[in-house]
Amino acid sequence: MSGAPTIVDVAAAAGVSVRTVSRVINRSPKVGAATRDAIEQVIASLGFTPSARAQALASGRSQLIGVIQGDENAHVLGAIQRGIVEGCAESGHELLVRPARLADPDIVQQLTGFARRSRVDGLIILSPVSEVPGLPAALSQLGVPAVALASRQLAGYPTVLVADDARATAAMGAHLAGLGHRRIALVTGPAGRASSQERAAGFTRGLGDTGITLDSRLIVEGDYTFASGMAAGALLLDAPQPPTAIFACNDLMAAGVLKAAEQRGVAVPGELSVAGFDGTDVAAMVSPPLTTVRRPMRIIARRATQCLLAHIDKAPAAPVQDHIALELVIGGSTGPVPQSRR
Repeated sequence: MSGAPTIVDVAAAAGVSVRTVSRVINRSPKVGAATRDAIEQVIASLGFTPSARAQALASGRSQLIGVIQGDENAHVLGAIQRGIVEGCAESGHELLVRPARLADPDIVQQLTGFARRSRVDGLIILSPVSEVPGLPAALSQLGVPAVALASRQLAGYPTVLVADDARATAAMGAHLAGLGHRRIALVTGPAGRASSQERAAGFTRGLGDTGITLDSRLIVEGDYTFASGMAAGALLLDAPQPPTAIFACNDLMAAGVLKAAEQRGVAVPGELSVAGFDGTDVAAMVSPPLTTVRRPMRIIARRATQCLLAHIDKAPAAPVQDHIALELVIGGSTGPVPQSRR
């Protein structure tokens, strides 16, 4: 025998058909125990390794999991993808990433077309794409199981993992108020995003519970990028009455606020407290380290993968709405309100 052994070689050595060997490889119950044992011994003796592609075709599965993402934050996406890969370790599935643009009018058709062409066994759909109207119904009609990640409850998906953004940002509002801050600013994400809406609503509620009303003049819209955080920080810090604390709805924008403060010689946290959201590596990279809300993205991603694999295997359904608690992490970027500003 020259080269690596093939399934034909195994069949010849075992004295059975190629179909019978294929059934053993794919764990078909149609093969008797004695025949199975004999074939497995031949496979071991020859050192035969079944083709993953052939096994996938035989089982009617591609062994591919698709990830649909519309967020360009590499710090968040990297953690999510690592978590999904870890979740796929035992199942042998590979990862196929498909970016999506929310502005595309035919986004639903694009994504269902991707699912058909790639023959993925299932999809994990990240926020904000998971919020696209009509997408869960289209995927259901196509017969492709999907698990969604979101900041609020969504209808139509077999499973939705909901991060409790609003509860976490309410805690952030209470934290800043507890430090004595009263003139507090908010840098939101894009107005149309559920995550931005939930984080802003929770933060406003947290301040309200302490008797503080958020001044609308201290609310600036960003777009979850570093540059928008810098621009918002500049606008707020150049105001006649600048805030003593700024909460940005993600870490990248909070890092931008820190940069704007540095450019103006504003000490953090001596003169200004700054906080973010996500708990990415950005929070630890900046100086001082950010006070932030940590989303356990790798854990969430592994959980999403487990739920999706259960749907693919037609196991008992995972919870339709699974809420994920988030953690307030106190860093060096927040401190008591300056005496001169009290």
